[in-house]
Amino acid sequence: MNVLPVYGNSPEPSDHIATENSSPVTSASAIQKMVARLNKEQQNVNDLLSSLGFALRSFNNLNQFLELIPLMGCRVTDADGGALVLFKPNGQVRFQQLHCQEGQKCQDIRKALEIATRQLIAETTLLAELQEVSIQAASLDYQVSNYLGNDVQLFGTSILVKNSERGRLYVFSHDPEYAWTPTRQKLIRLVADQTAVAIANDELSSSLREKERLDREVEIGAEIQLQLLPPKCPEIPGVTLAARCKTANRVGGDYYDFIPSNYDQVNSKQKKQDSCKWSIVIGDVMGKGVPAGLIMTMTRGMLRAEVLNRHSPARVLQHLNQVMYADLENSHRFVTLFYSEYDPETTILSYSNAAHHPPMLWQAASNSIVNLDTLGMLIGLEVDSEYNEAQVKLHPGDTIIYYTDGFTDAANKHGDRYDDIKLSQAFKFACQNYQEPQEILDYLFEQVDQFVGVENNNPDDMTLVVMRVKLNEK
Repeated sequence: MNVLPVYGNSPEPSDHIATENSSPVTSASAIQKMVARLNKEQQNVNDLLSSLGFALRSFNNLNQFLELIPLMGCRVTDADGGALVLFKPNGQVRFQQLHCQEGQKCQDIRKALEIATRQLIAETTLLAELQEVSIQAASLDYQVSNYLGNDVQLFGTSILVKNSERGRLYVFSHDPEYAWTPTRQKLIRLVADQTAVAIANDELSSSLREKERLDREVEIGAEIQLQLLPPKCPEIPGVTLAARCKTANRVGGDYYDFIPSNYDQVNSKQKKQDSCKWSIVIGDVMGKGVPAGLIMTMTRGMLRAEVLNRHSPARVLQHLNQVMYADLENSHRFVTLFYSEYDPETTILSYSNAAHHPPMLWQAASNSIVNLDTLGMLIGLEVDSEYNEAQVKLHPGDTIIYYTDGFTDAANKHGDRYDDIKLSQAFKFACQNYQEPQEILDYLFEQVDQFVGVENNNPDDMTLVVMRVKLNEK
């Protein structure tokens, strides 16, 4: 604690209780008066500190509370006045508040403090690494003491918030007989501690309000993202579907979609609609949280617009990459995407892959699993990336799972991953024992959850789409 030089340390007149010539009666009377005076002073101090505590609990405005501090400092110590100077977290200095009896002496005090503060501000225009708070406090003490002179009995103490000095509280007296006793110094430190609590509470409240605002924005983002995902799986002739997206955070970077090639008929109110091709797509933005969710939303919009052009899967990915390249390059994030198009008339699935985990196809006739994959780079990595495409004819009972790496990267407490082999084995078992895609989807999610364990949380988003060709339809 940095204490300024104390001037005029002679004992207070009240400290002389009795002389050698005093009678016992006179001494007893003096002691009684002294005890009564001390009790009254103690009661006054307790009342003042209690009032300060009440203000601390009641005031919502920090500035209103800080206005009381110099007043309280001088009242509890019976001094002439007090001043409060604060250090902001960024190193700036602010002359906050002064309390004293108006007059020439008060004007001199104000001028001295303003000059000292300006001098300190001029000295702290150095590089940030040189702006140490301890240096600021020592320099301010020196400037204040220098400008006030030896005629003022001055005491200064630190205002510490989380072990960081955030200001100085000064209390002064023009009385040459005034002494800064240990009791008075302790009282000033108590007032300074209350000031530190008020500053810390205000900063905590500000942080909580900011957190609530950000949480609300994230909540809105999560609601919007949830609305952008398909509310239910569409009815596509010849196949049944199931899908689920389980985000690690409220806003995730996983994406799946079902996009009809003929919006007019699908979205019309006509009961009878011509059969059309359906795009089934799954993607994953590198990263998590709000940034990944925003890119996912952008990807969805651009891809839906591109599908209207009715290009081949490879051309769709090529155009999408060219459009998104500039935005993704600046964000330093990329997208993996598997795009497929199913034709109910021919039961042919055409597809192209942009470095996404290849979907697994379980072929019912041979009871075997093959990966659906083609060569292609991440979306947004290179502007001139080219993409290949392939086709596969599906037969009754054939089942496909589209998934993100949240499945295969899920790890248990030992660090073992639920890799492609484990997923493939679980997928084959599910296809052999369950008929409905929803049952297969539920089983695969349960297997991952059991593998990870209830005590561990999967840090990544998990998305799964299951498509099965009906047994009784072509």
